[in-house]
Amino acid sequence: MNSLRKKIDKIKPNFQEGGKFEKLRSVFEGLESFLFVSDRVTFKGSHVRDSIDLKRTMTVVIVALLPALLFGAYNVGLQHFRSIGADAGIFHMFWFGFLKILPLIIVSYSVGLGIEFIAAQIRGHEINEGFLVTGLLIPLIMPVEIPLWMLALATAFAVIIGKEVFGGTGMNVFNPALVARAFLFFSYPAWMTGDKVWIEGLAKGQHVVDGFSGATPLALCAAGETTKIPSFMDMFIGTIPGSIGETSTLAILIGAAILIITGIGSWKIIVSVFAGGLGMGLLFNAFSVNTYMELPAYYHFVMGGFAFGAVFMATDPVSGSQTEKGKWIYGFMIGVMSILIRVINPAYPEGVMLAILLMNVFAPLIDYFIIQSSIKKRLKRAKIATNINS
Repeated sequence: MNSLRKKIDKIKPNFQEGGKFEKLRSVFEGLESFLFVSDRVTFKGSHVRDSIDLKRTMTVVIVALLPALLFGAYNVGLQHFRSIGADAGIFHMFWFGFLKILPLIIVSYSVGLGIEFIAAQIRGHEINEGFLVTGLLIPLIMPVEIPLWMLALATAFAVIIGKEVFGGTGMNVFNPALVARAFLFFSYPAWMTGDKVWIEGLAKGQHVVDGFSGATPLALCAAGETTKIPSFMDMFIGTIPGSIGETSTLAILIGAAILIITGIGSWKIIVSVFAGGLGMGLLFNAFSVNTYMELPAYYHFVMGGFAFGAVFMATDPVSGSQTEKGKWIYGFMIGVMSILIRVINPAYPEGVMLAILLMNVFAPLIDYFIIQSSIKKRLKRAKIATNINS
């Protein structure tokens, strides 16, 4: 690493002010900060000094996403070989799925980082590491059969409209990865719903064995066929059709543990999302107007993207609530709205996406009322103290 540091220091003057490649300064600084800790410190004013920075925060989130990514690769292969009635070993299934997912990840990072580099150059700002996580989240919440050009279009839309127009990293109102999914859901619904998009090869018309269905548990429930959904354990482990990284609740919970232990993810938001979902599910159980409402409330946790959304989407520190009390309200409402949308409106069987995007809008309002409430309580205490002293 010392030799690499010396080489970077040698070419660094070319990218600084007055250098030959001055216009590429932000690109160089972005690559340098990715490889090494910055040697710059604050020189005036009061600032929070900590060993953690945006790059390390994003790195921890990526590590937390790895269990879902690795299982997703295995499950892509598993579902493919199940559909054609062929036997394959675990490694063979994993390798098949990995090769299928890899192009999606490459396209996501290439398009997203390319746009971020261009935006940084235009503004003359440093390149932030925020897209390191978004670039991995986007493929993980997509169907495996999504065309690469659609993924590229959705990624571009998410970065430009969902992020850069608001000012870049730290300024976006909505979660960029969910903006990409919402864009495809409403623009190309045929590629985001149905039984064929979740299994590699089905959309291309491959021959499948008799009795095999690519329907997700949510699709079956929306159609009133709750008796046909897989067992709770199968859904918990994740050996079911679904988006690449969202099927295994077990893998997602491992990621949640990493985020909570390191302090990167808010446990309050995660717990409150599950609490809100459980409360809404129990309320539906009490009415039981149809078979979907009769479904045990805890089944919702292992179906669709509920767990993934609670752990990796709702906890986004930029688009989520910032106050401690606000996090409880924010997360609880996401859980409630997710189950409400799922059960009441069959047109949107996956309610988590819409619930989080909706609460992204209300997060600043929640924080505003929490802060105003705190201010009023402090003023009231100060007034009481003044009266006592006088």
